[in-house]
Amino acid sequence: MQYPESQSLGIYELLGTYLRGFYALLKPRLSFLVAFSSAFGYVLGFSGGSLDWMILSFLVLGAFLVSGSAITINQIIEVEYDKKMDRTKNRPLPTGVISRNQAIIFSIVTGVTGLVILLIFTNFLTTSLSLLSLMLYSFVYTPLKRVGPVAVFVGAIPGALPPLLGWVAATNGFSVEAWIIFGIQFIWQFPHFWAIAWVADEDYKKAGFKLLPSGGQKDLNTAIQIMIYTLFLIPLGLLPTLFGITGVTSALVATICGVLFLSQTFYLMKECTKEAALKIMFGSFLYLPIVQVAYLLDKI
Repeated sequence: MQYPESQSLGIYELLGTYLRGFYALLKPRLSFLVAFSSAFGYVLGFSGGSLDWMILSFLVLGAFLVSGSAITINQIIEVEYDKKMDRTKNRPLPTGVISRNQAIIFSIVTGVTGLVILLIFTNFLTTSLSLLSLMLYSFVYTPLKRVGPVAVFVGAIPGALPPLLGWVAATNGFSVEAWIIFGIQFIWQFPHFWAIAWVADEDYKKAGFKLLPSGGQKDLNTAIQIMIYTLFLIPLGLLPTLFGITGVTSALVATICGVLFLSQTFYLMKECTKEAALKIMFGSFLYLPIVQVAYLLDKI
């Protein structure tokens, strides 16, 4: 997406360009996924009486804003690297549509607003988890991307916190069930991230990102590790039913999705190609929302 020069724009066009730039900084699809996962955890954790839609709505809004703030900070830190990669060079910061100082102010406003909303409408523990997620993603995971695949492990923690903070918002505490839904999303991120890193390997190398295991190689060893983590999703997908969070129907859906997801990893092990990794990447995009919706429908 290329942005026109500011000097050639009228006031309304310039305002529209800025608004689109700030909206793009939030990475709305990713932030909506975080918000949805938070709502998913809240609904699963809620028990007794009618669902409190006001709290749920503000939970979603707060999670979206905190996520957007963390993602914006990530882009501020990585702006020089984003300029080097084809997939990121047209973002608002590399193109100069949004200045670094503007992005910093935007990240502070969205982050503080999101945290205040969560503190007012949920509880202190949920707000603390959200702040922890922001700090881990922005200031630990982001710099580690140029260090090694340990970044994926660290990044998987804030990536798996949304359903946990949703559960905590509903129950004001932790439980075995809360850690189960955290664990599913935590393990899911390894095949998800590594498939993306395999597909975008050439671009990532331009920025010095080192996310793939096996010494950063696109080889059979990396494919096997992707397969192993995907395999864990099958028994993990059954735990919500075994612990009485959901019913048998969602367990069946989770198992079918897990087996289909796993079958894609065998193809990667056989071919070790970008095309095979791309199938796993798209499979990961489908797996999580389908399984989470199945759990929700079974709960409701």
